[in-house]
Amino acid sequence: MCQAPDHQDICNACLQDLPGLPPMHCPSCLLPMTSPEICGICLRNPPAWSHIRAALRYTFPADALVQALKYRSDLPLAPILAGLLLGRFRDDPLPDYLIPVPLHPARLRERGFNQALEISRHLCRQTGVELLSAACTRIRSTPSQTELPWKNRPQNVRNAFTCNRNFSGKRVAIVDDVMTSGATLNELAKVIRRHGATDVRAWVIARAFPGAPAAKRATDLPGNDETRRPIEP
Repeated sequence: MCQAPDHQDICNACLQDLPGLPPMHCPSCLLPMTSPEICGICLRNPPAWSHIRAALRYTFPADALVQALKYRSDLPLAPILAGLLLGRFRDDPLPDYLIPVPLHPARLRERGFNQALEISRHLCRQTGVELLSAACTRIRSTPSQTELPWKNRPQNVRNAFTCNRNFSGKRVAIVDDVMTSGATLNELAKVIRRHGATDVRAWVIARAFPGAPAAKRATDLPGNDETRRPIEP
C-alpha cells in the first residue's frame, strides 16, 4: 500500500490506517448506531443470519483492495484479506461448514474465478473448517446488485440460490467480499436455514454504508502501474 519495505504483507502503519467499523454499531447488520443495540430495521425484519463479522469498512483503501482482487484478478490479495477477517472472529466458536456466496456460471466464466471462494480457501486453511464450495449454487443470472437501488435488491436475488445438501443440526458460515444492503447474504442464509442449519453466520471482508462516498477504483492503489502515487491520508 505505501510501498515501504516490511517483513509482512501490510506494514503496521498501513494496518492502523485501514478503515474499521464504527465503535457503536448494530450487532445484526453493523450499521452505525449511537449505542450497541439492534437497530429498528433489524428489529422489524431480522436477518436470516444469527451473527455477522466484517473486517473493514468499505471505503478507501479497503475498497481498492477488494476491487483489485475482484476486478483486476490480484489473487495474492485473497490470503491478506482473509487474514484481516480472521482477526475479527478469532474468539468465536467455529462453524461446521464454510460456504462462499456462489456466482452464476455465466458470471464465473466472465470473471474466471469467485473471489468469495478464493478468500474462503484461506479461511479454511487457517481454521480447519470444512469448505463446501459446491453445496450451494446460483441458479438465476441477475443484474449486479450495485446497479440497483437498495430497495430493489431483495427482489433481484429472490429465489436466486439452491442447495443440494442437508445441513440439519449444523452451523454454517457464508463468506462474501462486500456487504452493502445485505440482500444477497440474507437470501442465501434463508436457503441454508431451510435445509436444516441451526446457525448461520455471515463473514464479509468489508461493510458498505448507505450514503458513503463512491468507492475508489482499484487503480488508485499505488501498486498499480497506471497510477503509482502515494495513498492519500
